[in-house]
Amino acid sequence: MSLLSVQSLTTALRNGACIVDGISFDIAAGETFALLGESGCGKSMTALSLMRLLPDGVVNAGGAVRMDGAALFDLPEHEMRAVRGSTMAMIFQEPGLSLNPVMTVGQQIAEVLVLHQDLKGLVASARCIELLDQVGIPDSPRRVHEYPFQLSGGMKQRVMIAMALAGSPKLLIADEPTTALDVTIQAQVLQLLRDTQDTTGMGMLLITHDLGVVAETAHRVGVMYAGQIIEQATREQLFAQPLHPYTQKLFAALPDARHSGQALAAIPGSVPPLGSIKLGCRFTPRCDRAWALCNEQTPEWTVIDGRGVRCHLYGRIEERELRTEEESRESGEPATHHSILNPQSPILNVEDLRVHFPIRKGLLQRVVGQVKAVDGVSLSIAPGRTLALVGESGCGKTTLGKALLQLIAPTAGSVQFDGHELIGSRLARAKMQMVFQDPYASLNPKMRVAEILEEGMSALHIGGDSAARQAHIDGLLDKVGLALDSKWRYPHEFSGGQRQRIAIARALAVSPQLLICDEPTSALDVSVQAQILNLLKALQEELGLSYLFITHNLAVVEYLAHEVCVMYLGRIVERGTSEEVLRSPRHPYTQALLAAVPRIDGEGRKYIKLEGDLPSPANPPQGCHFAPRCAQVMPVCAQYPETTNISATHGVHCHLYSGN
Repeated sequence: MSLLSVQSLTTALRNGACIVDGISFDIAAGETFALLGESGCGKSMTALSLMRLLPDGVVNAGGAVRMDGAALFDLPEHEMRAVRGSTMAMIFQEPGLSLNPVMTVGQQIAEVLVLHQDLKGLVASARCIELLDQVGIPDSPRRVHEYPFQLSGGMKQRVMIAMALAGSPKLLIADEPTTALDVTIQAQVLQLLRDTQDTTGMGMLLITHDLGVVAETAHRVGVMYAGQIIEQATREQLFAQPLHPYTQKLFAALPDARHSGQALAAIPGSVPPLGSIKLGCRFTPRCDRAWALCNEQTPEWTVIDGRGVRCHLYGRIEERELRTEEESRESGEPATHHSILNPQSPILNVEDLRVHFPIRKGLLQRVVGQVKAVDGVSLSIAPGRTLALVGESGCGKTTLGKALLQLIAPTAGSVQFDGHELIGSRLARAKMQMVFQDPYASLNPKMRVAEILEEGMSALHIGGDSAARQAHIDGLLDKVGLALDSKWRYPHEFSGGQRQRIAIARALAVSPQLLICDEPTSALDVSVQAQILNLLKALQEELGLSYLFITHNLAVVEYLAHEVCVMYLGRIVERGTSEEVLRSPRHPYTQALLAAVPRIDGEGRKYIKLEGDLPSPANPPQGCHFAPRCAQVMPVCAQYPETTNISATHGVHCHLYSGN
């Protein structure tokens, strides 16, 4: 008997437009069922429908949901409240918005214990500490009295998991539980969920767009598109041979080193508005295998060898022959790498850069310490090359990028661009531009696209008169793949991927030679990510741009970067070519980062658990900063290691190699 049974679930707006359209699946005890798809396909609304937490204007329009034998849609609300948090619980996507900012962590977990476990007082307090220990929160007796704003993103996510597990649920709904988390924290969160399942037999509905997470965690997978499940199979079946063209394109859009010379197979267009397509296959506008029938008739659910797919290619298989994923990838034309212009003369050269922020206390605001966000970083980037800067959140990557642009004043060091010293100068501002992580936050919502793109040109007196600038803007929009009429629209009228294209166009408006890209694909679906990566690679080949690419997505690094610097607590701990660092990592921290990356090919290294959290840059450890978390720590690590050169291009700061 299934723990959860969903039959023909339909959720709609009050005007009748379907958001979730007749989906069915089952979850057994101890099983993980992954709901996979792009943003906007209805995954989160499915979860809210199961929990009966639909927002205003959205109603349950049909179907049946049985949880542990009980028909959830037939329960009165007071009985449903008892189900939420005990029989079934949910981890919401954004812990920063889901946690109450005016209640301590312990108080929020204790609410669940009082309601569903009838625990109070000291017993409840002890259980809160036990739960925080269980999810890997260090120093839990102290953290239980802290507020959400005092915790990092990864710790807030683990508090959300502790709250969900407090009621000992039989089913856990995890809505993008690892989105925007570092790979090390992501690995810890996923391992925690797997361990809990092994111990309690808990079932899990995992909502995600990350194929790597699905490969490591799920038992069965449902691929969702525009409100429908279009393919359902076991994990092994799906990853061995995806059937639906949409699923095949998701796999083809994944970046990796094997296809670094080719354009990624990006999916054109975007998910249609939910409820907008009444007849035919909903993927037809984006499918290169569609024919007349796809517009005229909605495909039926077809079962093949125990798996299901909703596609006319399998209903009338004699009329179509499917190309395999490999054939689809091979059809991409290899990209031609831009030639390196005088690699011995880097366009950007950084020496011993430091950015320290004073800590002030007391009535007179005396300086009592320093936050060493960037602490002696040196790097260089050649023309037409991409340097990736990787590391956990809080290691100083973004601060370094802003310091290079003089958006944050450096404390010490040298930044030379094209042979000219930048510290204390704004002369090269037009030659170096930044693409920020969140385009919605960095684009002015009150300005049209044309005004956003022209603003930088006006400020730096570039582009001639207004007519010449408008012509330049038209060229920029065409270059980044946006329609010309886009320039008269506002940022809120675009999708996330389109807003990121606008941010790239804004950076290109002043004809820079170097782009600093700060996590430009971190919150994007894999298909939109492929579009942005293709665009960046094409622009580099056409314009000879150099990139400093700040990211924690190592698959993107593998595909896009020529060189890699690994950053930890304000310092570079390893540097080298992408091949050297990613294929033969030497520093224990780099090895742990790479081991934590979920892979779909089964080639992942043995998981290396990092003890504790990233230390505070206000009080970094003496000697090697990584020593408190390193399994290979030695007495000599009390001294900070000098650079050891493994090869002419590969260097590492680690005592393990100092004798080489």
